[in-house]
Amino acid sequence: MRVLVWQWGRFGAGPRFAMLLAEGLSSLPGVSAMLSLARGAEILRGADPPRCDLPVDTYAGLPGFIARAASAPFLLPGLLRRLRALRPDIAVCAMAGPLDLLMAAALRWLRIPFVVLVHDAEAHLGDGFPLQMWLQRRLCRQATTVAALTAHVGDRLLAQGLAGTPGRPLIRLRLPPMPYEVQPRPERRGETFRLLSFGRLLPYKGLDLLAECLRRLGPHPGLAVRVVGSGPELPELSELRSLPGVTVENRWVPEAEVGALLGWADAVVLCYREASQSGIAAAALAARRRVIATNVGGLAEQLRGEPLAILCEPDPDSLAEALRRAFAQQPPDASGHDTPTPQAAWQDVAQSLVEQLEALPRPDGGWRQRLAPAGLPARR
Repeated sequence: MRVLVWQWGRFGAGPRFAMLLAEGLSSLPGVSAMLSLARGAEILRGADPPRCDLPVDTYAGLPGFIARAASAPFLLPGLLRRLRALRPDIAVCAMAGPLDLLMAAALRWLRIPFVVLVHDAEAHLGDGFPLQMWLQRRLCRQATTVAALTAHVGDRLLAQGLAGTPGRPLIRLRLPPMPYEVQPRPERRGETFRLLSFGRLLPYKGLDLLAECLRRLGPHPGLAVRVVGSGPELPELSELRSLPGVTVENRWVPEAEVGALLGWADAVVLCYREASQSGIAAAALAARRRVIATNVGGLAEQLRGEPLAILCEPDPDSLAEALRRAFAQQPPDASGHDTPTPQAAWQDVAQSLVEQLEALPRPDGGWRQRLAPAGLPARR
């Protein structure tokens, strides 16, 4: 089976997610995975860039997107030619983006089935761009079916009518740990505990909860807190800056710096008010850092059974108690846990994806023949 994985974002976790999924698929017997990324993707400029079989020119900013969308009919013939050369049996959209309807048109023209992995079924407060969800739902309706990384997202997709019919069952997956190159854990100096809040600085991230929680904890000379990410200058950021031991860095974090940030931390805190799942949690778990997260959305499902996770309610007192528990525990020792490596976890998710694709009903009987020429082993 030849699988094309595409994700045309330039920044953020989308391109890395696509790369890891393609690597997981390539590790399966009888599967050959190809990767399509934006030419300007940050991950392609790193020290060890992935092989990109179908680089695509995208855009920079809103004027660039408008120009690119307007020229889509002229871009389609070239995309069709390149797709014919790759000969994929199926395509997977690893994370939806504004230009994906162009790829959908090319795949439908060539009668290549495709699946959309949906990370967020609805926009979070302060997140996204105009028409984001409208474009995503149009893409999903044109796809063979859709996949969700948590039951929380899957339930919303079913409610939206994007999956759940006999011919269009929902594919259920999970988000494995997302590895970055992380330096060895820093040695503790005295009783210092390093707490990291990382990601986009948006209202739904619950930064007001974090500020109130730290205020209720009171002065803690052994605690160093870094709040790092990009976003509008919310009032909560000023509150956090006023607290002792807290630094706020409102800036975009390049791909090459993520590993260093995780390496600095003893624990990562996710004080979200709502969430589908968390790529930050996935990166922290891969780095064997403790994760303190609020029990909202799909976070509990993602972190269930994870020995490095501490869940709490989305209120300052519960979050403060979770932080006290984390302070009292020594840095986690991964050697005592029978936890699969991130590579093994991605292989398992890739195999689950392929098996669920094979099980999709096809009235013409041709789907299974096309998707499983070599046969796949039973899941381990």
